[in-house]
Amino acid sequence: MKVKRIVANIETAEPAAVARFYKDILGLDLLMDHGWIATYGVSGATMPLQVSFASEGGAGTPVPGLSIEVDDVDAVHRAVLAADYAVEYGPADEPWGVRRFFVRDPAGTLVNILMHA
Repeated sequence: MKVKRIVANIETAEPAAVARFYKDILGLDLLMDHGWIATYGVSGATMPLQVSFASEGGAGTPVPGLSIEVDDVDAVHRAVLAADYAVEYGPADEPWGVRRFFVRDPAGTLVNILMHA
């Protein structure tokens, strides 16, 4: 038996409202939309399967609901600020080799946006 995909499901009353953040800011594709559920990802790409269990988010931060690795964390940070989302932590260069910041998506989920240094 192999696990083929892990998908984090986040509860929100308005699934369509998160499109601006996940599609427009992060550039993800809308892979599925049934009205009551919308799934975002990268069409045709294989992403590593990961799930983490943590007692904190590192550097004394709360545990984020999602961690999303990007290739240019500063560009995403600028896009988040331009879209008027409040950054809750960072950007910070962490001692374990990542540059990251925390922001809440429209559903209220704390998201760790990071890139490896």
